[in-house]
This record gives sequence, structure tokens and C-alpha cells, in this order.
Amino acid sequence: MLETPRLILRRFQDEDREAFAAMNGDPRVGDWLGGVSDRAASDATLDRINAHIDANGWGLWAAERKADTRLVGMIGLSTVKADALPVGPAIEMGWRLAPEAWGEGLASEGAQAALDWGLANIDAREIIAFTAATNLKSQAVMTRIGMSPDPARDFDHPRLAQDHPLRRHVVYVARR
Repeated sequence: MLETPRLILRRFQDEDREAFAAMNGDPRVGDWLGGVSDRAASDATLDRINAHIDANGWGLWAAERKADTRLVGMIGLSTVKADALPVGPAIEMGWRLAPEAWGEGLASEGAQAALDWGLANIDAREIIAFTAATNLKSQAVMTRIGMSPDPARDFDHPRLAQDHPLRRHVVYVARR
């Protein structure tokens, strides 16, 4: 568990499933992920996230807002396997917030805490983050938390169609 001034980053609990599914089913969130997830897919994602945390002691944590104890998203770290994406193998910094939490600086606050923790505690020389080339808000978060663009590693997402507007991805990196 990590704590910031406004967030608690922790393992997901069963009572988080409804709010997590609502976030994953929101078209405003899906716009940046290539589509929305239904409840079954959202539950499966939550189970995979918790299995990663159980296996590694870290992962994409539930982001709970302290002020009202509401789940507002997920923030943390995950592994990218060598055969999963062109940037693998790697440790990835990631976040996803519900739209009602956008614009409050929570992504930057939580991502900074997770990145700092990862660089101090995970045996990796770097942590990367990537997003669609058009997702300027996520790129701004990456810059705010001290990550730098690494254009030589930019890639076309293999699970998106060649003409998909989110296919081109940019990569940012933070090194020890």
C-alpha cells in the first residue's frame, strides 16, 4: 500500500468491482483504450491485477480518494512480457481514472508515488510508460512525474487495426 496526500493506493477488494466496472464501461475512458469493457471483462481484469500483486508484491493498485474513500481508478506498475508488445519485456507505469476524478492532479500525484516506489524497490534499470500519440493529457502526466520521451521505442499497437486512431503509441522512460 502507498499513501499520498490525497490517495491510498492498495490492492483491489471485492467491493471495488462495481466502481471499477463503471469506470471501464464509461465511453470517455474507453475512448483512450480502444473501447469499453463489460462487467465480465472488467472483473477478469481486476482478477489479473490482483494476481499480479499477489505474485509480485506490487502492481496496478486501486486508487482510493481519501476525502470520501471512493475508488477513483487504478495507478501503479505492471509487467510487459517480451511477446506482448514491442516494448517488452519491461516494467510499465500506468493509470486509469474515472472521469469524475479527471483534472484534479490525482493521476500525477499517484503516478509519482508509484514511480518513486518502483524505482526504489523493483530490480529494473528503468520504468516505461506508453500511450496513444494523441493522448496529450497522459503524456503531460508522464512529463510532470519526470519521465522523458524515448521516440526510438515508439510503436504501433499490435492489437489495434492499422487505421485505428490510437494505433501509434509513444514511449516515455524513467531511469534509476
